[in-house]
Amino acid sequence: MARCLDHDVVVIGGGSAGIATAASMLKRRPSLDIAIVEPSEDHYYQPGWTMVGGGVFEAPATRRTTASVMPKEATWLKQAAASFQPENNQVTLGDGTTITYRVLIVAPGIRLAWEKIDGLEETLGKNGVTSNYRYDLAPYTWELVRNLKSGRAIFSQPPMPIKCAGAPQKAMYLSCDAWIERGVLGEIDVEFRNAGGVLFGVKEYVPALMEYVEKYGIDLQLNQTLVAVDGPGKKAVFKTEAGEETVEFDMLHAVPPQVAPQFVADSPLANAESGFVDVDKFTLQHVRYPNVFGLGDAGSTPNAKTMAAARKQAPIAAVNALAQLDAKQPVADYDGYGSCPLTVERGKIMLAEFGYDGKLLPSFPKWVIEGTKPRKLSWLLKSEALPWIYWNGMLKGHEWLAKPHIKQAA
Repeated sequence: MARCLDHDVVVIGGGSAGIATAASMLKRRPSLDIAIVEPSEDHYYQPGWTMVGGGVFEAPATRRTTASVMPKEATWLKQAAASFQPENNQVTLGDGTTITYRVLIVAPGIRLAWEKIDGLEETLGKNGVTSNYRYDLAPYTWELVRNLKSGRAIFSQPPMPIKCAGAPQKAMYLSCDAWIERGVLGEIDVEFRNAGGVLFGVKEYVPALMEYVEKYGIDLQLNQTLVAVDGPGKKAVFKTEAGEETVEFDMLHAVPPQVAPQFVADSPLANAESGFVDVDKFTLQHVRYPNVFGLGDAGSTPNAKTMAAARKQAPIAAVNALAQLDAKQPVADYDGYGSCPLTVERGKIMLAEFGYDGKLLPSFPKWVIEGTKPRKLSWLLKSEALPWIYWNGMLKGHEWLAKPHIKQAA
């Protein structure tokens, strides 16, 4: 017989956004009754996978147990969410258990739709086909980079939205830098085949990126969407403006299309067009259900889907959800902040920081870090500071560089 549980706050998703929001709420109200719905035993620092694929990090450094990062004051429900009944303030879990809530936080992340590229799933991790978008595959990326001496290396990027839109080219730049160091780049034809019409969506960062495209001799091809892979035959099929093109490869770094989790897309919470949780882009409050909030990769907000976005969104969702519990209006707004530390070579990063409509939102003065230029200090931030801040700050409710601005009451 299915159980029925009752909590003040229910958080769907024990990833970055969900745990950070719960931790921020508990920092403010330690006695709050919060349940976090998360089926996974492992928790990952996904921005580190680019560095694993570039031979900088070891994969285990990006993984910890979910139990070790779960807020101690929260109740962990080790289940998957199955459906939402927001008109009854209820969630149904995979085992049939129902949970009622006063406030619901929806942050289950994004789904990697590997199956949308014909033949890709069965060849991942072999035949020269890899992806830094999976924990178990990032080490294979580095293995391929280390062993490739000649041939064609293709790096693909699917249509938006995807999480960390800079990650496909980060993988390429780190690979090229490693090939330069080994003296083999001249023997490798590197192609970046991007489904989009531009190299990067915020124009201020494009000139410096183009310098690296030219430095590495990359063949940049836009409006190219990977639709099929023949791993054993070492062939990839791309949809182009002129039709389909089949190309041979020796190494293929493939990035899958990405969509809303199906249980979200099928629910009353979904945005009709995108399938993501339909929220106000400033308050993160659901547009139809005031006691529901959505954030992270699963939210409909038109920002870059990055870890940095979740870091900024979590405290805003937290204070606005607490205001909702107190029968008050939202007290903080999200400006669309996202960050993409573009690893253009080993030891240098361009720290792209921007918000809604491509507005530049640097965290530091230009004399500290000039975000539109590759800098060594940005590399240290990415490789040393940010992982530490993630595990010891963000997931524990510390809002370093992310404290929300509270609006004055009218």
